[in-house]
Amino acid sequence: MDRKELLKRINEDHVKFISFQFTDVNGTVKSLDMPVERLEGALDDGIWFDGSSVEGFCRIQESDMHLRVDPDTYAVLPWSPADMRRGRFFCDIYMPDGTPFEGDPRGALKRALAVLKERGMTFKVGPEPEFFLLKKNGSQSIHPVPHDVGGYFDFSPNDEAVRVRTELIRALLQMGLKVEVGHHEVALGQHEIDFEFDDALQTADNVLTLKYTVKAIAAQNDLVASFMPKPIFGINGSGMHCHQSLFDLKGNNLFFDANDAFSLSKTAYGFIAGQLQHARGFSAVVAPTVNSYKRLVPGYEAPVYIGWAQTNRSALIRIPRYKPGKDKAVRAELRCPDPSANPYLVFLTILAAGMDGIDRGLVPPTPLNNINVYELTANDRKRMKVGNLPGSLHEALAELEKAPVIKNALGPSLYEAFTRSRLAEWEQYRISVTDWEVEHYLETA
Repeated sequence: MDRKELLKRINEDHVKFISFQFTDVNGTVKSLDMPVERLEGALDDGIWFDGSSVEGFCRIQESDMHLRVDPDTYAVLPWSPADMRRGRFFCDIYMPDGTPFEGDPRGALKRALAVLKERGMTFKVGPEPEFFLLKKNGSQSIHPVPHDVGGYFDFSPNDEAVRVRTELIRALLQMGLKVEVGHHEVALGQHEIDFEFDDALQTADNVLTLKYTVKAIAAQNDLVASFMPKPIFGINGSGMHCHQSLFDLKGNNLFFDANDAFSLSKTAYGFIAGQLQHARGFSAVVAPTVNSYKRLVPGYEAPVYIGWAQTNRSALIRIPRYKPGKDKAVRAELRCPDPSANPYLVFLTILAAGMDGIDRGLVPPTPLNNINVYELTANDRKRMKVGNLPGSLHEALAELEKAPVIKNALGPSLYEAFTRSRLAEWEQYRISVTDWEVEHYLETA
């Protein structure tokens, strides 16, 4: 956006404060706030900040870091009160010497996409982040009680959840997201809001915007919005399926081939094969919490086994059907990511996996069409060479350590910070005593 036009728009929006946002390695949004009167200086000179206390950033003896504003990411936070109207920018992070900070998740994805562009390609992603709306249990604590009693695509004209979801969609539209559809998901209290397929960087920004907007609007309705992968035992968890394809710089879908049975090109097959081969390696990044692996179990439509198919929702990668003549809609849907993940790192690593498959000319195995993979026996899966995703965060981190393609995509700084954080979470979980253990062992042991 032109600078003069940007400042004019901010003035017309009656913005009083500006939030300059970035994420730590885990995808938690951080913000530096300032009065709007100081914005022009920030646009010119950036903002210095102390990075020593941010997860995955610098040590205290090298803490000075520099934010550079991305002016194209301006949006107004619609839930902020009129007398304190707040605008928002995403920022990139630099070192004091002016070099990009290698541990900046957004910057890492930006650099990877720039390299891809040099090869004449762009990476587009359409994620489907799911979330729960939960009631509070008392004034201080949260109890995972669903906000409604609806099911998949259910509608009731008096359903309070429909009202809240409509309010969410309106806020997202005001922030510039091109929302396509919102609907009730399978589980009680579970929802999904999908937005337009777009460039991976824009999409990652949109995922973060959606998450904190949903949380803010839910809080205004005395609810808690959770993107936790498995908040309630015994019902479906929340995923973030990623529809993905590569385009050339003229806007042609490089995944499309009209002469193929699945309408897939050699490029698409290589990309799919690369993701299947590296699925165990990037699992820790796309499903990064202890709780993620409570979702990735058989029986709840979440992928567990490594394979691909058309329409088969038990496969890790699905090729959705598309309307003839709509070749830009040909895509591969990766179903293992969940919304607790850092979207910049998700897109960075799944892109690296897919491009490795293209560069090495990999070919995917036979598709698992018309097969419910959950019903296969261990011997069946062994015979068909169908692998499985890691069963825990600890196992996933061990697989990441053995995955040079994924480690190289992250780079030393992000890899070290990410694994340090995730191993710390695993250790804290490992030594915790859960309610399940107390219920089963307190009187019987």
